[in-house]
Amino acid sequence: MKDALRPVMRAMVGSELLKNADVDVKFSVVSCLCELSRITAPQQPYDDGLMKEIFQLIVRAFEDLSHSARHYYKAVHVLETVADVKACVMLLDLECDALVIEIFQLFLRII
Repeated sequence: MKDALRPVMRAMVGSELLKNADVDVKFSVVSCLCELSRITAPQQPYDDGLMKEIFQLIVRAFEDLSHSARHYYKAVHVLETVADVKACVMLLDLECDALVIEIFQLFLRII
């Protein structure tokens, strides 16, 4: 299965998508990356360094959530997927303690 996903996995982490400033693109990329994580769970779809960058992108996307109600359902889907794949455990395995704290602070601020 992972071999069939390789072209998509490479495309999703291209700089034109990961660093895109458009909120619509950002949420779509985050949604796709979360789905890739769900499909490949319990293994990470990317190496540790790239996973850290992906989690930072997820946090940045949720920062924009407070400014845009039209992405609400996408954000809920991403949150459900992040919970399903136990992303917080992955974050702790990657030693991203500061990012875990940032996520909880962000959610408390937005909610």
